[in-house]
Amino acid sequence: MAMRIDIITVLPELLKSPFEASILKRAIEKGLVEVHLHNLRDFATNSYNQIDDYQFGGGAGMVMMIEPIDKCISGLKAERAYDEVIYMTPEGQTLDQGISNQLSLKGNIIILCGHYKGVDQRVRDQFITKEISVGDYVLSGGELAAAIVCDSVIRLIPGVLGNETSALTDSFQDGLLAPPTYTRPAEYKGWKVPDVLLSGHGANIEKWREDQAYINTQKRRPDLLE
Repeated sequence: MAMRIDIITVLPELLKSPFEASILKRAIEKGLVEVHLHNLRDFATNSYNQIDDYQFGGGAGMVMMIEPIDKCISGLKAERAYDEVIYMTPEGQTLDQGISNQLSLKGNIIILCGHYKGVDQRVRDQFITKEISVGDYVLSGGELAAAIVCDSVIRLIPGVLGNETSALTDSFQDGLLAPPTYTRPAEYKGWKVPDVLLSGHGANIEKWREDQAYINTQKRRPDLLE
């Protein structure tokens, strides 16, 4: 059965293009994943399609209201069971390869994109099972972050990538960065590909890659080795 991802957003048009090209498009066309966008304004309770309001206690910025979100999430849950209801927020757990690996094993996922000053806290208390951030910075909304999560997860689904082992050799899969990679020509302007990669000796090539992955990690992300 295909994975299903439902994304709740106030800007669905911002999320269309990532799923209309390349790997994500092919995954959808192959029937390996379904991605459905839900415009939160369709669940507004007044004629103004209002989905945000001033925060109690005063302060700058608007807050996403609970009722439209409840109507959307509850409606989806009435149709099928969901493994996770994810809220995209800079306050969440920082996305890493381990989280992507775990999510790729799920069946149905809801992703709620934050906006403004975030959502009414009761949404987080009553509906959200996981909060994810893509870094310690603030975006205008959670849409681009949601697209990042989807890309990192969908590419791990069996059958999505042409080479089944490709995703398993990505950076971070074993706690290290990937080793350097080269392609033709073997020499360009005097810059040569390491001889070991041209040797055809599988064991030596694997050992070189392991060593280089460690060196690369030590140089660029020493925090991963702590």
